[in-house]
Amino acid sequence: MNVLVYAGPEVQQTSLNHSLSSLKLILFPHYTVQPITQRALITQPWAATCALLVVPQCRARFLSSSASRPIQEYLEDGGAYLGLGTGALYSPRGLVTGFANLNLGISSGEDTRLRFFDKFNSSYIYPETGGGEGTPGLVQLRLPDGQALKRVFDAGIGKFIRFEDAKGVVALAHYADREGVAAGVAIDVSGGKIALWSPNIEYPLSEEPASSLLAQSTPPSEVESLEVGRRKLLKDTLIQLGLQIPEKEGKSIARPLPQFLTSTPTKPRIVSTIIQALSPSTSSQLEKFKDANDTFQFVSLADSSKLLEETRAIVFTPSDPSTWQPKHIVLCSNGELPSRELTPLFDLDLFFKSLAIAREQRDLTTDSEATSWGVGEALLYGEAITSTQTMLDKNPTLLTQLPTPLLSLASHQLAGRGRGNNVWLSPSGCLQFSILLRVSLASFPANKLVFIQYLFALAVVEACKEDNVLGKWGEGIRLKWPNDLYALVGEGEEKRKVGGVLVNTSFSGGNVDVVIGCGLNILNPPPITSISQLLPHGRKDSLSIENTAAAIMATFESMWTIFIQNRGSFEPFMDLYLERWLHS
Repeated sequence: MNVLVYAGPEVQQTSLNHSLSSLKLILFPHYTVQPITQRALITQPWAATCALLVVPQCRARFLSSSASRPIQEYLEDGGAYLGLGTGALYSPRGLVTGFANLNLGISSGEDTRLRFFDKFNSSYIYPETGGGEGTPGLVQLRLPDGQALKRVFDAGIGKFIRFEDAKGVVALAHYADREGVAAGVAIDVSGGKIALWSPNIEYPLSEEPASSLLAQSTPPSEVESLEVGRRKLLKDTLIQLGLQIPEKEGKSIARPLPQFLTSTPTKPRIVSTIIQALSPSTSSQLEKFKDANDTFQFVSLADSSKLLEETRAIVFTPSDPSTWQPKHIVLCSNGELPSRELTPLFDLDLFFKSLAIAREQRDLTTDSEATSWGVGEALLYGEAITSTQTMLDKNPTLLTQLPTPLLSLASHQLAGRGRGNNVWLSPSGCLQFSILLRVSLASFPANKLVFIQYLFALAVVEACKEDNVLGKWGEGIRLKWPNDLYALVGEGEEKRKVGGVLVNTSFSGGNVDVVIGCGLNILNPPPITSISQLLPHGRKDSLSIENTAAAIMATFESMWTIFIQNRGSFEPFMDLYLERWLHS
């Protein structure tokens, strides 16, 4: 599930940055924390996978009812909302016009502003999302258990009006020096929950602007304990809103790591064939490749030690994505594989051995001279990259020059793509990859391309039934049209999404380049739903990302061969697709 942080034009940038970093620190790996633009908020289907919508402090109020409406609908469907550095007006139904002159952005006859309905009190709550100026400072809060939180940053903008008489409102904290004045409130509204904070509890006390203010009155030795208290306050608020907090705060990968271009050891010439295809001339050495979205820097495995050491040393340090260039690719020629120490999250040797067995079981054979190879036998692997999909389909020169098929696989994606503008959650335990294929339009009608997403989703479902994946428990993996993968979980067979497929195409020179992207939750613990949760406890240890990936590659290739032979007809697979289809 996603925690979405609103990043519209009204948002104060410092509050946005601190909201993202604080929430990622607390919620990883249970939730993906990501920004959402105003356009995406209005046009994209974000609500279905959103566990919490966060609105940081704003410079100005929401100006468009188009942005407010999807938020209200999300809350009515049981969503959760967190407002930071905000105030709010609590207004009994029908009395809104009485506040038209309070400079709260609510005018007589106008009811298009962001608001939430409290059915119990028959009242509306209008978040005051900006538009004022205050005096920044540090405040002391009194918590419900009587303890004091001595320092929290407060921009001095928000205030809560008429909340003191409302029934069912939970005061999350009060200002210590203002008798009876709430600093944070929580309440059930419509079908969901909201929490609002006037202070900026998203601001770390060890960073600006809070750190300069804190240095004037607090010794450095006390800063960490105050910061622990701030994070606990934010954690308690998230729990109040229904989120499941990891027991320990975990560091999340913040930068890409080098990728390894590898091949099955039984076909040692594959990597050299790819290098020749990308080299500017037959006599030149491949060192740098500049394309539309990325610049790629190539280095041999033998010369990569310093690069790998330097990049891993700073992998948890946040940085501007615009500085993530060039993207480094380590060339593993002659069938050589990097050591397990260099790829701790993915066993390349296990993957290629499992792939060889799966291909043999399906009578998938290619020659060993690297003039052709099967799906998965040429692999570009990265422990952490931006997006397997973007790296291929947003770099058109690379896309058209790469020999196919090529599998690009990552253990972590920093900006994995789903349908629309959705970001695919990519913590450890998730299998995410993209496959580059190329077909000739002379033998494959363009109007049949739409079936590729159905074919690949079906291949994933069938692969899950392999003995070294889920076996008989794979019957619980189903398709949901057009390209989602679901698991039937528990005795009640609750339908939960575990994956999805994304297909992009590009036409050039009579060919079509097809990039199939897929994300599948395999080993993720709750609250993320993964296919491992279908297995009994005695079988969970037998499931691996490597075996699952190999089964998917071989299963898909066997189907793809039939699909191409039939010029893109889906007829040979229709009965099986309908059998695996999860009817709404």
